[in-house]
Amino acid sequence: MLLEPGARDSAPVKIHSAEIVASAVAPDGWPPEDLPEVAVMGRSNVGKSSLLNRMVARRQLARTSSTPGKTRLLHFYEVALAGARLRLVDLPGYGYAKVSQQERRRWRGMIEAYLGERQNLRAAVLLQDARRDPQQDEIDLLAWLSEHQVPTVVALTKVDKLKAKEKVKRLRAVEAALPVQADWRIQTSAKTGVGVDRLWQVVISLL
Repeated sequence: MLLEPGARDSAPVKIHSAEIVASAVAPDGWPPEDLPEVAVMGRSNVGKSSLLNRMVARRQLARTSSTPGKTRLLHFYEVALAGARLRLVDLPGYGYAKVSQQERRRWRGMIEAYLGERQNLRAAVLLQDARRDPQQDEIDLLAWLSEHQVPTVVALTKVDKLKAKEKVKRLRAVEAALPVQADWRIQTSAKTGVGVDRLWQVVISLL
């Protein structure tokens, strides 16, 4: 089942404040575990920074770059919205980043340490470019999160770039490769804002 981008949306989510509170590699640089956290992850060219900025209604809170893989730290964004206060945690991108194998291994260790050990982690958002087939990276990551009992929402990015007929085909391919419940597979666009309120609703429900 493929939900349309606005399916079950209600009133727009109002962001009261959003700020970066830490950027670090190791646990000694992470904020206290005093707020629920949601990890946001995806391939290096999936549009993660753009979607994060759209979610928090800020132009440059998460820095976008034309160079894939620029994010090499965990960035913690504290967000206040109606009825909730939480942190979005921007994890380093993977896949297309032009970095050494040693750097990739370091990133993997950092990401797995955060996902596996952070006690206040409540959910993850896995970004998938709606125009592309999920790769083994996404399939393995979703399986790893499931094994570690981290509820995971799949946010399909850049749906505004697909024509209607092409969209059906592409989204069914994603549905088959990334099996999560239908309500947790959400079409989004950082450009138009489609699906962002619905994404917030699901995230808040998992806190």
